[in-house]
Amino acid sequence: MTFSVWLLVCFCGLTLGQNVFTQTDVATETGSCFPDMCKFLKEFGAMKAKLEAVETNLKEKSEVLELKKKDATIIAFSAATGGSGHIGPFDTDTTLIYRKLIINVGNAYNQHTGIFSAPVPGIYYFTYFYHAGGSQVVNLSLMKNNEEVVTTYDHKTSHDVADNGGNAALLQLQQGDQVYVQLVENTHIWGGSHGTTFSGYLLHQV
Repeated sequence: MTFSVWLLVCFCGLTLGQNVFTQTDVATETGSCFPDMCKFLKEFGAMKAKLEAVETNLKEKSEVLELKKKDATIIAFSAATGGSGHIGPFDTDTTLIYRKLIINVGNAYNQHTGIFSAPVPGIYYFTYFYHAGGSQVVNLSLMKNNEEVVTTYDHKTSHDVADNGGNAALLQLQQGDQVYVQLVENTHIWGGSHGTTFSGYLLHQV
């Protein structure tokens, strides 16, 4: 639009003083202007309309590309505790560390701390599952920052050899929010390679 404005100013300064012509002006002045000037005004109006159309088209393409860029963000992880034997009981609440990575697209999950840090704002889905012996209490919580979101629990029994359970939640996260699984004090899980897992992925960026 800079070129069209410059051209309009130059033309008006040379021929019409302070008068500014729009496409409507062109239509009304056609009958009284010189033939060459009328032709020029018509061509100028058409050129201005084309430039506006091009500008609108470029803006729409830019918005589409931005949406595609957002949709292209893929964040997904899944990990297991690994090892063998009991994890816990501990005398304090403890963040579980899932060291065996299955997938970690986007590297948002830290296998050394057990913490997922949201790289972008969005709606995320998380699941966690456990395997444990029946002779101890199980109590796991999915945590967002320092807030408990959902839990899973199983009582100690004398006749139940093994327990399995889990839970899941949808969370709206801001960039930098942390999500992790916490083993509640004086409880346990079984740290096998496949039975105790933590997973999550980005559903939609917002």
